[in-house]
Amino acid sequence: MTDKKKPAIRFKGFTDDWEQRKFGDIWKNTSNKNKNLDYNENDIISVANMKFKNVQNNTSEDYLKTYNILKYGDIAFEGNKSKDFSYGRFVLNNIGTGIVSHVFITFEPIQKIGIDFMRYYINYEGIMKHILVKSTTKTIMMTTLIVSDIKKQNLLIPDLYEQEEIGLLLTKIDNSITLHQKELEILKEMKKGLLQKLFPDGENTVPRIRFAGFTDDWEQRKLNYLLDSDEGLRRGPFGSALKKEFFVSDEEFVVYEQQNAIYDRYTTRYNISKEKFYELKKFHIKPGDFIMSGAGTIGRISLVPSGIKPGVFNQALIRLRINHSITDSMYFLHFLKSEETQRRLTSRNPGSAMVNLVPISELKEWTISVPKKTEQTYIGQLIEKIENSITLHQRELDILKDMKKALLQKMFV
Repeated sequence: MTDKKKPAIRFKGFTDDWEQRKFGDIWKNTSNKNKNLDYNENDIISVANMKFKNVQNNTSEDYLKTYNILKYGDIAFEGNKSKDFSYGRFVLNNIGTGIVSHVFITFEPIQKIGIDFMRYYINYEGIMKHILVKSTTKTIMMTTLIVSDIKKQNLLIPDLYEQEEIGLLLTKIDNSITLHQKELEILKEMKKGLLQKLFPDGENTVPRIRFAGFTDDWEQRKLNYLLDSDEGLRRGPFGSALKKEFFVSDEEFVVYEQQNAIYDRYTTRYNISKEKFYELKKFHIKPGDFIMSGAGTIGRISLVPSGIKPGVFNQALIRLRINHSITDSMYFLHFLKSEETQRRLTSRNPGSAMVNLVPISELKEWTISVPKKTEQTYIGQLIEKIENSITLHQRELDILKDMKKALLQKMFV
């Protein structure tokens, strides 16, 4: 435990030290069995996510009698270890009285507590790991709680009024996180559905949904038709052309790698000389090009943005350069990302689990259905609008999660 007795951030009006209490002064171990079958299968609680399971498993009455009753405000110890909970974790029941498997050790509060505050506090690894390390035993995957030891451990707890203020704030943030997550999932499903319906599937020559005013069949073309006639499709140079011995420091010319396509970011690790850049000039990338990962994590696509450093791409990347007079960039980007295209891009070697990219020669000769550029633009703009909304919601979600993490660190002792 820390020597501090006050958190770094507090609500106005609260100045007293938090009180040191024994775990056993706040919680007592319970073993209230469901022996009278007051609760049935509909009342089984999943401790992992604190929800009623609502699954009919035809559990026998004799087995239901072995379940422990977990009342509102009680806590249960889950011994599964994870990257977030190295000694297991406590979970507080804030959904209503139900029953949990007898494998969980349960406790009920001895005194009045702020339910929302304690839900976060008792589950917070930053505090609980320091007492659980002293009161658990480990196996490979699980930890076992030693009740007699946990009761002796010290906790720092604020008074009930401060508990309620902290719990209310954290609950509001969690509700906002949940709302953004739901909106994000809806947008992702919408995008997935549109990608399936805005592009023809199989042998079809028209998509299932279209913009008003477009009725013509899409044209059957080779993929090469959409690309620049001279520099449309090129794989990176052999590794011997870009060995580490050619890398230099303090040069404006860089090497683009697979991570740039996978993460859609254009930071670089390696530089090459001006002479080497011009030697490999046919492998340079420029804004408006597309790069695709061609080894390991294959098929990831990125549209090269403006403002990048001049550079060449290595052997793990494939560059696609479109014919801008007949191909819309956003349309082409989402065509490459579509489920149908991604399925065609990858194939499995017979008898192997290895996923490979189709050969470049075969890729050029793909027969695809292509709309006029005007319809391409409508499709590209719509999907890009949804993608921008997804990015915005993801950014707001990340901000809220970071805010919650910071508050947990600074509002608890």
